Amino acid sequence: MKVLLHVCCGPCAVYPLQRLCEDGHEVVGFFYNPNIHPYKEFSRRLETAREFAGKRQLNLLVDDRYQLEEFLRGALNAENGRCSMCYEIRLREAARMAKRQQCDCFSTSLLVSPFQKHELIRTIGEQIALTEQIPFLYIDFRSGWNEGVRISKELELYRQPYCGCIFSEQERYYKGCKEQKQCFQADLNPSAKV
Repeated sequence: MKVLLHVCCGPCAVYPLQRLCEDGHEVVGFFYNPNIHPYKEFSRRLETAREFAGKRQLNLLVDDRYQLEEFLRGALNAENGRCSMCYEIRLREAARMAKRQQCDCFSTSLLVSPFQKHELIRTIGEQIALTEQIPFLYIDFRSGWNEGVRISKELELYRQPYCGCIFSEQERYYKGCKEQKQCFQADLNPSAKV
């Protein structure tokens, strides 16, 4: 099949690309990640995705719009949480690009990470497949996580320290974030123990 692989970053694309090619698929990469902030981080991840694509002869399509305001408005107002909204906008755009590129299906390199919400990604991907009328290819790539990390280090690819959005950056670096969350949850549910 011809598979459009949404590429969240170069390192995470390593194993999914390898596996899809080993399975005999033709792969087209697609970088679309309006969640990544700040701009310097966005630029660095895009540069690394292009570097990886060049090293692996991957045809990489790029949407390099930096949509800070749009992403933040959506994330702050997301009914089902920011991660759900983030997966939805990226997978929907991947499905639409897959159709434009006459691919047989679409998938995402997010599925290699043990830190992502796989069932949520799968559910959203399958819902989008129905509305956009193109199949979502779910493969649990997590078994290749360590191999992908090893290869990305051998290729000297930049490896980012957080998921991408400003909220995940806060969770990664701001020490008071856990305490803030616990206090917020206690305010919502006074019977909960902090």
